[in-house]
Amino acid sequence: MSSRTDAAASSVLDAGSRIWVLATAGLCLAALLLQLPGMLGWSIAAAAALIAALSWRRPLHAVLRLLLALAMLAAVLTVMGMRFGRDTGCALLAAMLAIKPAETGSLRDARSLIGFALFAPFAAFLLDQGPLTMVIGLLGVLSALMTLQRLAELEGGVETAPVRLPQRLSAVGRLVALGLPLMLAAFWLFPRFPSPLWGVPERALAKPGLSDSMTPGGWLDLMADDNPALRVQFFGATPRPEQMYWRGPVLWDFDGRSWTQPQWMSGLPAEPVTAGETVWDYQVELEPTDRRQLVALELLRTAPDDTRLSLDYGLYAPRALNSLTRWRMQSSPPRQFEPQLRQMLRQRALALPAGYNPRTLALAAQWRREAGRNDERIVERALDWVRAEFGYTLDTPLPGRHSVDEFLFEQKNGYCEHFSSAFVVLMRAAGIPSRVVTGYVGGYRNPFGDYWVVRNMDAHAWAEVWLPQRGWVRVDPTAAVAPERIYDTLEDRLGGGGVAGRLMQVGDFGDWLRRGWNDLVLGFDASRQERMLAGFGIDRLSGQRLSLLFALVAALALAWMGWWLARSERERDPLLRAWHRLTARYARRGLGREAHEPALAWAQRIAAAAPERAGELVSLSQRFVGARYAGGVGDRTALIRDLRRHRP
Repeated sequence: MSSRTDAAASSVLDAGSRIWVLATAGLCLAALLLQLPGMLGWSIAAAAALIAALSWRRPLHAVLRLLLALAMLAAVLTVMGMRFGRDTGCALLAAMLAIKPAETGSLRDARSLIGFALFAPFAAFLLDQGPLTMVIGLLGVLSALMTLQRLAELEGGVETAPVRLPQRLSAVGRLVALGLPLMLAAFWLFPRFPSPLWGVPERALAKPGLSDSMTPGGWLDLMADDNPALRVQFFGATPRPEQMYWRGPVLWDFDGRSWTQPQWMSGLPAEPVTAGETVWDYQVELEPTDRRQLVALELLRTAPDDTRLSLDYGLYAPRALNSLTRWRMQSSPPRQFEPQLRQMLRQRALALPAGYNPRTLALAAQWRREAGRNDERIVERALDWVRAEFGYTLDTPLPGRHSVDEFLFEQKNGYCEHFSSAFVVLMRAAGIPSRVVTGYVGGYRNPFGDYWVVRNMDAHAWAEVWLPQRGWVRVDPTAAVAPERIYDTLEDRLGGGGVAGRLMQVGDFGDWLRRGWNDLVLGFDASRQERMLAGFGIDRLSGQRLSLLFALVAALALAWMGWWLARSERERDPLLRAWHRLTARYARRGLGREAHEPALAWAQRIAAAAPERAGELVSLSQRFVGARYAGGVGDRTALIRDLRRHRP
């Protein structure tokens, strides 16, 4: 037995089986490559294709495989850096899978490659849980099952003729259907925990999104990214686009080049706010960011459950948002926002580093002398200057030491990072407490789902100045120079017609499908699981009820699996199946048929031992032999019925 196994393991793959194996590995690898940085993903894909071609006839030499492994390791670490995390580990897995065909030559090697390849779609789910990743991953798993089926047939020598793809799909489909009920029961009914039992490793490369720091000129990649950052469903009144300021991190500290958020402030309680009469009720669906920072429409009335409002109305979750989350919120435009500013905060909001931007400091001092104690006059004068002499562009030079001076007096062109940073420095130099607020602004309405989409490219930075009797007031100098950049929606820009309009409709439909996937699958958390039977009058399913319900449905699913397996093993010919059942009934009385005994000979033997029903059994045997071996003479349906009815 051992020699036979060794011989099978060492047998060389035929060309057809090798194609199946490599195609399966490539399909599994594709799900993972789509989640890696673009250039790295394409490089690994090209290396995998080249290695598969070079090792087609025979495995590559061990030394060459070692050199390939070192080269792939160097490529991954060059792109990712010496930072190990989820994406770095997944990239290394993809690189090693690309090299694996170099040592694949036998059936055992092929099985090893398939088993290794199945790790790729599961690793892809650590980086993305979208429908495209799921579809490609499922295709890879189905292909792996069909390939393993082919390898088993090849090893057993039972494949005498080529098996067509529909036949393999049918066989694999039966296997999937066998486990599908149990899988669905586990997904919908297995009790979920509000928080994970174990942590997922952090990413080495940060996902695009807002952070707790801002350097003018550093958002170019973010502002070119049209992927959704959040989706918003309004219930009732909907704010106008110019009112859609989605508040994120608030930045207080400036070192001459970058703005940062003091971490200690996030632990202080929120300052008092007098809310306006308008109330916006909405739900935010936030894409994963791997950060704790949330965004909300200005300004929140109360923090959602399990979140915390900081002193400056930044909103924070208790843990990193590494999966899709939903938050129900209510906001109102403020009448007064912190009308009394504590001295400690005033000093923080006026602080500027020494030795930077002397021309800005001089101009601010001149404006202060001319305006006296009228802070609002200085704010309006700065906005008038911006409207008259400044322009909006993403093409900006690298800043020097005096970056604000360069922007205000020489460059006079930039985007929101430049405008907000320079404006706050100018206000602080004039003695007006100010800070930078980052977040998103605007969004566009998806007509298919009647919800709003805010993209990464809608990231924005604006200023807040503190004015007596009013408190913190939002001032957006970028909107003063380029309101079309801030408030226009995609529908406004494309006009809803032509090729661009049709492509936009396709994109809207795709995003609507993605939102449906998020709602049905990714958003199904512990709280929704508890309420999933509310429509049947059960307001809440406790953990005990869920466990009992899962046990019941799982038992039914296992019974279904047992019935299916028993059914698949029974005789397919109904005539032969009815005959076997008849002989089994006689066997239970000690009158069973021997394996070598013909049907008529057995019936005649039984007739001699039990003459009371001998005539009927002999007649049935004669009819069975005629139908089975004499060309199907007689009515098979009637014979099957009579065989089922006959009793010893």
